[in-house]
Amino acid sequence: MTKKILAAAALLSAALLLGSCQKSAMDSDNPAFAAIDGDYLKTGGDGANWAMTGFNYNEQRHSPLTLINDSNVQDLGIAWFTDLPDARGQEATPVVVDGKMFVSTAWSKVFAYDAKTGKPLWSFDPEVDKARGVKACCDVVNRGVAFWKGSVFVGTIDGRLISLNASTGKQNWSAQTLDLESNGTITGVPRVVKDKVVIGFGGAEFGARGYVTAYDAATGKKAWRFYTTPNPKGEPDNAASDKILKTAATKTWSAKPKKGDWRESGGGGTVWDAIVYDAELDQLYLGVGNGNPWNHGIRSNGEGDNLFLSSIVALKPDTGEYVWHYQETPAESWDYTATQPIILATETRGGKERKVLYHAPKNGFFFTIDRSNGKLLSADPFIDGITWATGYDLKTGRPIENPEARYEKTGKLYLANPSALGAHNWHPMSFNPATGLVYIPAMYIGGAYLPPIAPNEMERKKLGFNIGGAMATADLPDDVNFVKAVKAATTGKLVAFDPKTGKAKWTVNHPASWNGGTMTTAGNLVFQGTAMGEFRAYAADTGKQLLNLNVQSGVLSGASTYTVDGEQYVAFLTSKGGAFPLVSGYAGSTSAAVPNLPRLIVLKLGGKVTLPALPETAPYVWKPTKQFGTPADIAAGGSNYQRYCLVCHGPGAVGNGVLPDLRKSGTIADAATWKSVVIDGILKGNGMVSFSSVLSPKEAEQVRAYVVSRAHYAKANDAALSGGTKRAAK
Repeated sequence: MTKKILAAAALLSAALLLGSCQKSAMDSDNPAFAAIDGDYLKTGGDGANWAMTGFNYNEQRHSPLTLINDSNVQDLGIAWFTDLPDARGQEATPVVVDGKMFVSTAWSKVFAYDAKTGKPLWSFDPEVDKARGVKACCDVVNRGVAFWKGSVFVGTIDGRLISLNASTGKQNWSAQTLDLESNGTITGVPRVVKDKVVIGFGGAEFGARGYVTAYDAATGKKAWRFYTTPNPKGEPDNAASDKILKTAATKTWSAKPKKGDWRESGGGGTVWDAIVYDAELDQLYLGVGNGNPWNHGIRSNGEGDNLFLSSIVALKPDTGEYVWHYQETPAESWDYTATQPIILATETRGGKERKVLYHAPKNGFFFTIDRSNGKLLSADPFIDGITWATGYDLKTGRPIENPEARYEKTGKLYLANPSALGAHNWHPMSFNPATGLVYIPAMYIGGAYLPPIAPNEMERKKLGFNIGGAMATADLPDDVNFVKAVKAATTGKLVAFDPKTGKAKWTVNHPASWNGGTMTTAGNLVFQGTAMGEFRAYAADTGKQLLNLNVQSGVLSGASTYTVDGEQYVAFLTSKGGAFPLVSGYAGSTSAAVPNLPRLIVLKLGGKVTLPALPETAPYVWKPTKQFGTPADIAAGGSNYQRYCLVCHGPGAVGNGVLPDLRKSGTIADAATWKSVVIDGILKGNGMVSFSSVLSPKEAEQVRAYVVSRAHYAKANDAALSGGTKRAAK
């Protein structure tokens, strides 16, 4: 062999070696994995896979499969199940590609299974510092993973975006998208568009300035960032949002600084869930969250619409450049986010075919928006009894408000429907092209808003909510009949909404306010879980109930469906998730008796697997420790409880089975033990951090006095309040 040939061989060998070293993190040895790209996600394929949480880029959560249909769905049974490791909220929709299932769980963990047998394939734990959980408004949940060209992407509670090898679960790269000192957390689903992974985050209640970031899917390098509120310092961010914030958004916020205003908090506007790509128009839609503080009078001195809070914002996915926006709730003051799921569709309206966007946010109105230009086409109520507005002026696109709803102006208690929990929250909705209906898991949860009534409600704190108002559940009366009335009015409803008529075609009532996300199929089916431990199927056209399986624990997440070897399967998670997955409600939840069992359950026709029997539990006997503290101490403790403890341990200290019910905890019987937990932070490793930065030992003791008072109230009234609660159907 000549020297030239040897040299050429050496160069070729080096080139091949270099090429293997530079292989993209997205490349996959599995051709079926590598095939999941933008072209595939435009349609989602034939239904064999469920390759993204919303099925395809339109996020209709509609499958073309018909093997399971309205004539045989009653024969569904369990094919396999597996218990998950953390008894916290579970909100993810399983993603399935080539017979492999990928699901995220509490604490941002990811698991892969054989989708036919349930055999574990791999698992990934990002090892989130449990102390970060105190910055999560609504538990340490995760709503799902994204799949792209052989990689799985997940966002973590501590603000990382992580790429994993879909075949092995090994980490490809990790990008820290949030400042670790910030109050932001990631619970939402990444979206992958044109080889960019797009992610937002939550945390507006705690004081965070919203933005969305795009990263290169192969390397994790930041491509662009778009901020949803102006820079508090009045400076450019060197971001894609600079131009539109300067020319349009900043002038919609108060110019004169004021104590506690948006300059201190960042203004809110976090994009914690809804990010949807329009492959037809090459536009990316963001659903933007609420303001911080909630109180518009404090946040912006009662001035301006505060763009882009509670808005749908369209961007160019390549650069993050602004295209258009529509603000659903101008000058938002009630936590009426626009972060709820977005669906893309095409409909004929006024004799003209329109590319539209469907949205059913917290504020109770169903919006149809022309997605080519952001023009409002219709806004109709999807629940009854909305109190904050009577409708929308279609010429201006603005709501017709009830002046009494502006509690920040009246200074009076305002009783609202919907509440801050919303008429619809994170729970997925779906659309069936055959029926033309959108299936909305709606909620009837009244609430109360009140300007600050205690000095600490005005002060910004490192921990807890900073909303600029009273958590008014603390001020509602304890009269048993009133509480029972509140409980009876706190319900849920499955609404089959017709966007063309602006009315529900059919509805199904649920006794619990939390009712699960929906998924629909070409088999004329709608699947939905309930907080009462049921998994149901309905005829998509009529609403007739066709299936009701007792699955022992709540089903709040959305289901997915897929095929393996010619059989169709349906998969979902169980637990006690929800808008506030830890909160049972002021009057106590109808679902409080249902266990919190974190599981992945997969069904098929003729499935014969049975769940293990639930252990017998004796009724709890109330034996609270002796009441202590003056009425003033108890009131002060209640005020601090509402701000720092409510979102995890429930209004009125009524637990819901996820975290300890403090009224029943042995820690409230001993001052030293209570202090060791609340002030000294001995349970930090479990997520219960020290609150010494916001509470003095005296204030912590006042909170204990308040919790003891609630235990005594429960002892006196529990029988009257719990009467009539039913378990899931057998």
